[in-house]
Amino acid sequence: MSLNIHFGRIVKHIREERGLSQEVLADRADLNRSYVGEVERGTAMPSLGTVTKIAKALNLSTSTLLARYEAYEQSHLEKVG
Repeated sequence: MSLNIHFGRIVKHIREERGLSQEVLADRADLNRSYVGEVERGTAMPSLGTVTKIAKALNLSTSTLLARYEAYEQSHLEKVG
């Protein structure tokens, strides 16, 4: 599975944990709702600036969001391998 898909899944998971809609997340991050959907589906890979906007909108530091992504990716690789 690709980097885009793993990152998108963790963004969606955290968004849902916080009870946010894509619209609310997009508004908080100053992004288009359809772009947030593309990130969550893994069809778009955000820039570092956009990752930072998403992290802040989720009340996380950028490093925490990336660490959650890395943990998710590692657990997925262990299951596959």
